[in-house]
Amino acid sequence: MDAAFTAEQSDIRRTLRGMLSKGVPAGPPGRGGDSTADAGPGYDPALWARLAGGPGLPGLALDEEYGGAGCGTLELALAFEEIGRALVPLPLLATSGLAAPLIAALGTVRQRLALLPRIADGSLTATLCVPGAALATALALTRGDPDGTWAGGGRAGGVQARSDGTGRWRLHGEATQVLDGHSAGLLLVAARTGGFTRGRTLLFLVRCRQARGADAGGRGARGGDAGGREVPGVCRTRWTVLDDTRPQGRVQLRGTPAELLGDDPGADVPTVLAATGRTVAALLAAEAAGTASAALDRTLAQVGEREQFGRPIGSFQAVKHRLADLYVQVQAARSAAYYAAWDPREGGLALAQCLQALRAVAGEAIQLHGGIGFTWEHDAHLYFKRAASDELLFGPVHRLRAHAAEAAGLFAPAASAAPLAPLAPVGLAPVGLAAPGASAVPGASGGPAVPAGGTRSGHGAGAVPVPGSREAEGA
Repeated sequence: MDAAFTAEQSDIRRTLRGMLSKGVPAGPPGRGGDSTADAGPGYDPALWARLAGGPGLPGLALDEEYGGAGCGTLELALAFEEIGRALVPLPLLATSGLAAPLIAALGTVRQRLALLPRIADGSLTATLCVPGAALATALALTRGDPDGTWAGGGRAGGVQARSDGTGRWRLHGEATQVLDGHSAGLLLVAARTGGFTRGRTLLFLVRCRQARGADAGGRGARGGDAGGREVPGVCRTRWTVLDDTRPQGRVQLRGTPAELLGDDPGADVPTVLAATGRTVAALLAAEAAGTASAALDRTLAQVGEREQFGRPIGSFQAVKHRLADLYVQVQAARSAAYYAAWDPREGGLALAQCLQALRAVAGEAIQLHGGIGFTWEHDAHLYFKRAASDELLFGPVHRLRAHAAEAAGLFAPAASAAPLAPLAPVGLAPVGLAAPGASAVPGASGGPAVPAGGTRSGHGAGAVPVPGSREAEGA
């Protein structure tokens, strides 16, 4: 691994930081009192158009044959870090992190040529629809499910797909937590087919009306529907969520016409989703590291300006210690995120590290900002909401680590390890007799001899008290 960034990677960071720092406030659009923002896509279409037309952000990791830049996960992770630093809502995670890799991996040549160029130029946004609140499970972040039972399992609930025998499909069900589900022009719906006994989880394409103003070119594109009407059988609702910078929606499907992604009904979709989940975890880790770094920078500026007892509060040793601890966590999180971008197989652990750092920094930022830190007018609460929301969507931290440890085999019992003989209960084994299951010969098991009725430390009936101990004083 080469820890140094190339000139092209440094240019990506510098360009995005410059574009996002010029007149782009943190938080969702409309925080200044624009009530119409709630009815829109949840992000600034003009900003999305600039990012798509200038640095080509949506197609950064797509192949050049589809109009992309041909970069890799590392370059896309650097872009996510800058977006996390600016804390602006964009459909980048749903479109370029979730949908585009799935289309590239499973789609037919016709589907890739029809969809990926439009994703690359920003004229089409897309997202992944997973039934219920099973996004972390579908991406194999918190637990593995190779059978894809999270999609419904052929029973009531989830999303079911039925074929009419002519290659046409109808979808029935509901996805309750869909990133940008209310505004995306293309839905990749994970649905269960074939009933309960021989069911499979497949992905289907549903072309919807794109939200007003969401076209990168400002032409009011409708996401594949030239008439501007929503596809029959689709009902989408935008949720009021904890973190407005990560908009979500509910998608209801009632006999919705859909197209199978790819041409193989036997495709191993859960495995492809798990591979996509590892990359998504690396991108989210970089984004969380950027958000934590921005929160720490704002806190450092605040403690340098705010004064108590005639001096800045940042000069007090107690505050310095807290800031030093936060700095160490942020730097460790950034290192983990960069390594996961280089090797996405470590994305789950890196995401846990970065989410934990973001939660710690966001909480301390509110505390060190004082009374203004928890007011709506200040941006400190935005960092805290992002930390809490990401843990609810993709975590929590302890489950991310537990699943990574389980996948690495850390919890598997050693096959060659012999079972340990149970120790004799204190005061129950008669003197001169071995405890049940133990050897009568002292030290025959390879360990120290255990006195009858005692433990390995020597305490119990018949044990010699240690000088200076409570037992010796009693004797």
